[in-house]
Amino acid sequence: MDIYQISVDLKPGVRDTRFLAALETYLGALKADGRIEGWRLLRRKLGLGMPGLGEFQILIETRDLTQLDAAFTSASRRDEPIEGAHHGVSALVHNFQAALYRDFPDPHRKHGEEKF
Repeated sequence: MDIYQISVDLKPGVRDTRFLAALETYLGALKADGRIEGWRLLRRKLGLGMPGLGEFQILIETRDLTQLDAAFTSASRRDEPIEGAHHGVSALVHNFQAALYRDFPDPHRKHGEEKF
């Protein structure tokens, strides 16, 4: 599994429930189309978190980079209905940061032949 991690803060005046509804619309559509496997929304608790990361973390799960690329392609077409759903999320946030992770160890990894 590959995990696309997004960190954001809400723009001033944006309600957390509005943000959640927008994410459900956008990421729900990507999941329904098979472009992602699933997603989670995390919120900082008790003010604890890594410096510089936003209050919210969005974790988007894909089988592999091919599926992630298909999700990016659908968003980059800029056509409806995905464009409106994507804009519905991006218009609510700022301080966007992203990272890409994978499950470890890789299922195809061989052990005992490493050179380092």
